[in-house]
Amino acid sequence: MLIQVKRKLRRPIDSPQMHENHKRPVTRRDFIAQGFLAGGATLLSGGIMSLFANPREAFATLAQDLTPLTAACGISNGAGKIPFICFDLAGGGNMAGSNVLVGTKGQLDVLSTAGYSKLGLPGTMIPGVAETTALPGSNGDHTNTQLGLAFHADSAYLRGMQSRMSVTTMANVNGAVIPAVSQNDTSNNPHNPLYGIQKAGADGSILTLCGSETSVSGGNSMAPLMMIDSKYQPTKVSQPSDVVGLVDTGQLVGLLSASDATAVLESIYRISKQRMNNTPGLTTGLTADQVVKDLVNCGYLKAADVADRFGNTVLDPGQDPLIVGPSGIFSTAEWNSGGTDQQEFRKTASIMKLVVEGFAGAGVIEMGGYDYHGGMRQEGEVKDERAGKCMGAVLEFAARKGVPLMMYVFSDGSLSSDGSIDNSVNGRGKGQWVSDNQDVASPFFLVYNPGHKPQIFTGSDGLSPAQHQQLGAFSADGNVMRAGTPGANNVNLLVETVLLNYMALHGQQGLFGTKFPSNGLGNAQNLDRLTALAPICNGIITNPV
Repeated sequence: MLIQVKRKLRRPIDSPQMHENHKRPVTRRDFIAQGFLAGGATLLSGGIMSLFANPREAFATLAQDLTPLTAACGISNGAGKIPFICFDLAGGGNMAGSNVLVGTKGQLDVLSTAGYSKLGLPGTMIPGVAETTALPGSNGDHTNTQLGLAFHADSAYLRGMQSRMSVTTMANVNGAVIPAVSQNDTSNNPHNPLYGIQKAGADGSILTLCGSETSVSGGNSMAPLMMIDSKYQPTKVSQPSDVVGLVDTGQLVGLLSASDATAVLESIYRISKQRMNNTPGLTTGLTADQVVKDLVNCGYLKAADVADRFGNTVLDPGQDPLIVGPSGIFSTAEWNSGGTDQQEFRKTASIMKLVVEGFAGAGVIEMGGYDYHGGMRQEGEVKDERAGKCMGAVLEFAARKGVPLMMYVFSDGSLSSDGSIDNSVNGRGKGQWVSDNQDVASPFFLVYNPGHKPQIFTGSDGLSPAQHQQLGAFSADGNVMRAGTPGANNVNLLVETVLLNYMALHGQQGLFGTKFPSNGLGNAQNLDRLTALAPICNGIITNPV
């Protein structure tokens, strides 16, 4: 018999989590997961010797006689790969069942009533049961397939995404869920795939990788040790001023127009180079004389390039009308709302601005406080909907800029319900989250493709389309089948599965073994079995921003 509980929330939703069965928070990750800490900001200002290039835009007004010299000075057009953003929900939040649907073989191969109860859904809300009140975009049976990947019709993630995304954008999204065990409340889950995404070819004009935390991974969870390359450690970006601070066009831009400033710097470059080349006996006094000359020459050329590329560019996401304002993804009131909502919206906007517009190749957005078990379903619903708004903002911004995007969502652990019901307004008549449970974890990814919905992959593996959309399996009683896929019981292999699917979107699935020669995913047939979506581009983006 279900226990009906109308529980009054005794503290604000975003106050820190205090669990009697958890150790006292000690590390930065502990504090973030339990909501004691949130991300700050680190500014990275570009000087005259900085390296900048924009993979999404052609050279604008830089003089033709100087353009061929830019490659020698480290200025290039970048990789042009599909932008990649991941959400790191610190603490171990719910994804399976109450948000993204999971089943025994495919998403809609239903679990038992007890299995769904463990995932927070009472018998009146399980997939296949008719809705008493129609939910927006639903199929009428507590399922929603607007995003290709099936969500519960009353998923808090989905509600948040629906509030940010147009119907057209949702029609061009598809994805997959990956049932995979994830240890609870630990920093030892190497979930973060950013270094692997870089190795697969992603790059940006200002940064290669960015993240909202000053950690090696850029987020809460670690990156797989064998993938970490210190040259590409994510630059911390957690607010709009961090984005603006990445590029310094100098005082000339402001006193002059961007085109005039570029012309001035070009002239300085030419005069400097001619002076160095034509002055007999001119020397720096160092044995590496030519190196120093090249650095000076390239310094002026790069400064000219920065003024040319960014002098008229709106880098501040708060000043971008596609992001903030009457027609923006966030209203002005939301942008200035204060508190946690404002912080998370601004953090998301900063990362998505950099990645979607090609200033960074990939980024991670960490959101804290997802260790929300302890009897208050309403708290999880509010936080999940906020996360959904941020996820939807990322996908909608990609749509407005007309570029594809892969978005991956993971958490360090998960949680389960004991079947007692929270009938408060925000509890929505769903099961209380009462304990950590690593056996119900299931990260997922969504892909936006301009023009048409990404198609399910078909290979020679004999699997149905539904089995390519759910890469793994659940038991009928609501647990991850650990032998379902290589990544089901190994987080390192879970990351490799995500990287395989990123490369497959570029039509480069066959290069996976070359890029990651020590991978544990197996032979070509196994790679087919672990691929969710068919390619949406051939190696590089041919219609960039």
